[in-house]
Order: sequence, then structure tokens, then C-alpha cells
Amino acid sequence: QIRIGRKVYKRTWGHDPRGIWLSECGYYPGLEKILSGEGFRYFFSDSHAIDHSVPRPKFGVYAPVEIGNGVFSFGRDEESSSQVWSAKEGYPGDFRYREYYRDIGFDLDYEYIKPHLHVETIRSNTGIKYHRITGKTDYKDYYHPDWATEACGSHAEDFLKRRIEQCRNLKNKNGQPAIIVSPYDAELYGHWWYEGPKFLEFLFKKIHFDQNEIDTIHPMNVIALLPRVQSVKMDYSSWGEDGYSDVWLNSTNDWIYRYLLTSSVLMNEYSHKYKGTANEIFRRVLNQMARELLLGQSSDWAFIMKTKTMVDYAVKRTKVHINLFNELANMIKEEKIDEERLSEIEKEHPIFPDIKFEDYT
Repeated sequence: QIRIGRKVYKRTWGHDPRGIWLSECGYYPGLEKILSGEGFRYFFSDSHAIDHSVPRPKFGVYAPVEIGNGVFSFGRDEESSSQVWSAKEGYPGDFRYREYYRDIGFDLDYEYIKPHLHVETIRSNTGIKYHRITGKTDYKDYYHPDWATEACGSHAEDFLKRRIEQCRNLKNKNGQPAIIVSPYDAELYGHWWYEGPKFLEFLFKKIHFDQNEIDTIHPMNVIALLPRVQSVKMDYSSWGEDGYSDVWLNSTNDWIYRYLLTSSVLMNEYSHKYKGTANEIFRRVLNQMARELLLGQSSDWAFIMKTKTMVDYAVKRTKVHINLFNELANMIKEEKIDEERLSEIEKEHPIFPDIKFEDYT
């Protein structure tokens, strides 16, 4: 997964990445060896991963730690995270912002909206939303873009003001500038929080033009500028509920792992057996097996099963990818490739166009 992620990044941006956001901010002891082997120098962890390290870091999450193999971990700052993420106090809940859960695909008269639906007989989200959050009520007033823009400006100003005060206090306490890491899911900005990108635009402009006490900085520059970085041993952690793996491994979803692990072992076996093969059709099958395995391993499926939001869909997706993997594996085992069927599967799941099954060796 990490190797393929690195290659996709390089294909997109033209150079290798130095840092990575690991799935669900997950970490297990020894992962730093894999990261280092793929050229990564840093990643991000939740706050408890840093706070529970041994020895306990002197500066907490406000400075990176070195965990071995020249790899550094940056801890998430809970204070700045909660300002955005908190369901009660977070900025995205402001009544002036657009209401995510109202959509004209469901709000407007069916005969009027029918020609614009993806499937004419089924109502669905169109992405066009007329209402604002308004309040904790079923009644929703119409959305006013100017009001939402004003809210973005005031929230960006508030966020900056609080970071300046936070940095002052931490510098007085620790005797060195604080490094505040505020990571959020990309889907928050523009998806759940429609105005999120505008908030970021205002925030970065205010950081640049409105003050001179704090600044943005690249993690690699932090490592270079600090006089020393404390070395620690980190334990298993994630940013899921309770900080470990219970969200993704429990009685609602544990059944998936026997299949995913069996598929992983077989993928590794076939990648060694057919490494460097010139048989182009075999290569296509093996590459698609790798795609199906990666899609089946997506943490979203286990998460959805646990949270019980769209369980049937998550179960279906897991089974689809496992079954397709096995179907392709049988083609290799029997040395009978159904090229027409292979093309269908490739068109259905064309993710990672440059994938090479040898990445599993």
C-alpha cells in the first residue's frame, strides 16, 4: 500500500513524497522500517500516540519525535482540531453555512427534477442545495452566500487569533517555538463543509498579511530548524475511537479479515512466482488482482459496518472485491484467461493505472 501510494504521488506531482498521512493515522511498531525503505521521512499521528511514547516527549505534540530509521512523527493538536471538528463548537456547524443534508434531488417536485436525476426513477443527491443550516430544527431557511462568506472571514480570524495566543503560551512554557499540526480529512473541505476551502483561503491570507507572530512551515523544514529532536518508541495507535483498532476490528466486521489475509498471502505468492513475466495477459490479470485487493482493504468498509450507516453497501463492496480477486486468481491458477471478462473488470475498477503486481514481492 505504501509503495503504491508513493508511486501514485510521483506520477501525479513529478517527484517522490517525503511525508505521508497513513490510513486512519494508524501506526504499529516497525512500520518505520517500511516507511524509510520507501523514502518517507515523516508521518502524522494522533495526540495520544505521541503522549504515550517512551520516554514521554518533553514537548508533547508540539514538536516532532524521531521513532527510528530516520523517520519522524508529528502529533495532532487537539485544541485546533476540535475548533473545526467538534460537532457542538466546530465552525462548520455555524447556522450561516450551507446545509449538507438538503438537496434538490429530494426537495423539488419529482416531475420537475426527474430529467436531471442520474437514474430517472430514483431520487438522488444532485449536489445543488438551496438551504443553510439555520439551526437545530427541521425548518431550513434559504442559503445566503454572502452570509456564509462573512462567516468564513470571522472564523478564519478567530482561528488565527487562538493560534497566536496558543503559540505565545507554549513558547513561554517550553522555551522554544511550538509546532502546531492541524490535520483534517480532505473530504471535510468542500464536501461536508461546503465553505471549507474559502475558510482556508481567508486563513492563509490572514496569516500572511495580518500578523507576523506565527507562520506556516513544511514538516521537513521543522526537522531541519529544530536544534534537536527527541527519540522515542511509539506504540500501536490510530485516530479512531479509543485510539486503537476497535473501530476496524470488532464483532461487526471481523469476518472480512480471513478473506483479506488469505488474498494478501496469495498476492504475495503470485507476485514472487510470476515476477518479471513477459506474458502480457498474465500481467494484466495479476495487476487487476492487486487493484481488487487494495480496494477490498479500504478502511471505509469496516468503518461503515461498525457505525451502521450503509452496512449493506459496505458488505457488498467487500464481497465484490474479494470475489473478483478470487475469480482472477483462478484464471492464473488454471492458466485459462477469459480476456473479455478481464477487460470488463479492468473497466469497472481502473484505479492505479500504473500498478505493477511486483510491488507485492
